[in-house]
Amino acid sequence: MSVTTAPAPSSGAELGPVPRPEPGPVRRGRPVASIAALIGKKILGALFVIWAAASITFLIQSLLPGDRATLLLNQQTGQVQERSAEELAPINEQFGFDDPLITQYVTFLGGLLRGDLGTSYTLYQPVTTVIGDQIVPTLVLTFTALAVAWALAIVLLLLTARRTPWLSRIFSGLESVAAALPQYWLGIILLVVFSLWLGLFPVVSGSGTAGLVLPALTLGIPLAGFLAQVMRAEFERTLDEPFVLTARARGMSDGGVRLRHVLRHSLLPGLSLTGWAVGAQFSAAVIAENVFARPGLGRVLVTAVNGRDLPVVCGVVMLVALVYVITNLIVDTAYLLVDPRLKETP
Repeated sequence: MSVTTAPAPSSGAELGPVPRPEPGPVRRGRPVASIAALIGKKILGALFVIWAAASITFLIQSLLPGDRATLLLNQQTGQVQERSAEELAPINEQFGFDDPLITQYVTFLGGLLRGDLGTSYTLYQPVTTVIGDQIVPTLVLTFTALAVAWALAIVLLLLTARRTPWLSRIFSGLESVAAALPQYWLGIILLVVFSLWLGLFPVVSGSGTAGLVLPALTLGIPLAGFLAQVMRAEFERTLDEPFVLTARARGMSDGGVRLRHVLRHSLLPGLSLTGWAVGAQFSAAVIAENVFARPGLGRVLVTAVNGRDLPVVCGVVMLVALVYVITNLIVDTAYLLVDPRLKETP
């Protein structure tokens, strides 16, 4: 039986076009719809944080033992004594203390939705006025302390990270000690040493520039230790990256490599904590303002808590939550500036 074989193609036969591989997916930035959805989720999360902070503060203040009307009347008269129902009736009617708790809560939330934080029980002023009169010194102290913390952390990293083993170990330990320092104790030590013994700074800080130094250091030193701890591992890891070796091979100095290349890549862990740090510094200003007798929201909040002035307490707490939320939104934007890769979808 004969087998027929197909003729082999001649050497001059034309071959068909070679198929080209399909191009892979192009990495593009996030679409507008995705960005809008992301912003919407963040705004909803921010509203939830503010609502939760206000609700928890309302419940805690409302459920504390003792009669609020009696406390307010005693504060007005300057006499601590039991009060009759007839004496308390006008105050209960004015502030709605006799209403059921759920009614008080709904009224409270309704005022918040209208932008009305209420009237101070003790100062008889709108809460917005009370907060507005004292917010500037607190904001100045908060962001000055934050700047001090970042400056100290960056200087520590640039000068000590991956130098000699003993130097790195010493400063790494000092960072741990600084991060663990109680702010109240540190403030008293700084006040005694630099104000009472050396006389370099005023005992009562007031609102001057010289009076801002010690409170800012009180809040900034522990935060600097914490930031340096968080960024040191990333800083030392980045020193071994290939692009760092390439920069050194091109003749760039060690300081230039650390400042221009390594520092930028090690900022992300610190930036991720900045939103929390601003809220923490804002609330910790209560300690510094009381230790150094500075004006600000700290003293207002302490007075309001002692007097169970619910509108002022809730107003300050919601302001702290608002600062925390806004700062986190700014930090998310800063992420994109520091690391452009985050602009792309995976």
